[in-house]
Amino acid sequence: MNRLQAGFASVNINPPLRIGVSGYYVPRFAKGILDDLEVGALVLCCGGKTIALISVDACGVDAELIEKYSASIERATGIPAQNVFLSATHSHTGGLLVPTEAFAADEGVIHRYAEFVGERITDAVTLALADAKPAKMGYIYGYAPERVAYIRRYKMKDGTTWTCPPINDPNIDHPIGTLDQRVNVLRFDREDAPSIVLVNYGLHADTINGELLSPDWPGWMRKTLDKALDGVKCVFFNGAEGDVGSTNVHPAGGDMNDTEISFDNEMKSPGMARFVGRAIAGTVLQVYDKVCYIDVDEIDILRRKLPVAANLPTPEDLPRAHEYKDLHDAGRDDLIPYTAMELTTVVAEALRMCRLENGPKEFLLDLTAVKLGSVAMLGIPGEPFTDIGVGIKEAEGWDLILPCALTNGNEGYFPMQSAYDEGGYEARTSPYRAGVAENIIRGGKAMLDELRK
Repeated sequence: MNRLQAGFASVNINPPLRIGVSGYYVPRFAKGILDDLEVGALVLCCGGKTIALISVDACGVDAELIEKYSASIERATGIPAQNVFLSATHSHTGGLLVPTEAFAADEGVIHRYAEFVGERITDAVTLALADAKPAKMGYIYGYAPERVAYIRRYKMKDGTTWTCPPINDPNIDHPIGTLDQRVNVLRFDREDAPSIVLVNYGLHADTINGELLSPDWPGWMRKTLDKALDGVKCVFFNGAEGDVGSTNVHPAGGDMNDTEISFDNEMKSPGMARFVGRAIAGTVLQVYDKVCYIDVDEIDILRRKLPVAANLPTPEDLPRAHEYKDLHDAGRDDLIPYTAMELTTVVAEALRMCRLENGPKEFLLDLTAVKLGSVAMLGIPGEPFTDIGVGIKEAEGWDLILPCALTNGNEGYFPMQSAYDEGGYEARTSPYRAGVAENIIRGGKAMLDELRK
């Protein structure tokens, strides 16, 4: 018997102008607002349990902040902090929530913004809980169209591995990996209230660039669906997006319409965000009316700490790492003998080495599994490669599994073993040793098995 209730609310989280913009290793400061940043909260109640599923337009939300935000939610609503599933959409044009060395002078405004976001998250959950009404849930998945997403790691003809190589580089041989183009959709139809649609798809929200604040393509997807479905509320949870971008390295036809090549060799512009957002919204619209409705008589949430080994630097690596870090901190990237994505890679790698110079030898990753009847969500506290999502979806006994990136943590990239063997930006900068992805797949599937029993 269906016993589910669902409530939804969204609130604005635009920061003050001139705040640091997150997402790159090049300092940017907000000069305007292209589209409003938001928090969307979906609260689900069933059988005496209540779970808050929260989506925040930010590049990432650190675990320490999530712990603080979850405690505030518990005080305001009574929803246990352990029942909070908080994800970042991974927009690269959102305000900073944690100060970094490059923005040290702006520490005060960043801390104040983080406090404001926490207050607004609590507001959204409070409003969503008050909005809870009897609901029936349906699930389905569709397939994203071509020209929307691409594996962004490439094997080059000279044997090297590049992330985001230059457009039409004759040295490009082939992409490393296979896309998972499934767009997961959950639909909640409520009594005397607008329906709610939850969308899950793995793709970097990094299609705009610049210094105008924006939720990137997820914002375009949400507002397109809101209009097309006559008031239906939409919330987005990014999927296994760690090695997936929107740049076609061999553009043809109209691929370059309304876009340009950014400093890091990628196709970016507000027009690109509009295109991707509308395309994913179109996929949702294709399948929305054909969801399979199921009775939800039980919901549950499970959190586990997964130990993983750290990617420690060797003593031989540290002198060069400190040299590059010092140049970067001084704003002298021009003295580092690399350009474009190669420069981003060596700078990020140097920062990783310096950060881990004195350990720790091990990290604990907070995995979060949610049961919604025969549908499951698995929250991963960073950026998983697409093959992690595919591996998790192979867990038995579920009608649909939604892997969700940057959930209850912002702990960096989780590359597959093969990426460490091949090299490239993500593996060289990840704080975790090879094997982390495979550990996440095993640990996540074990949690889903535990929830299913």
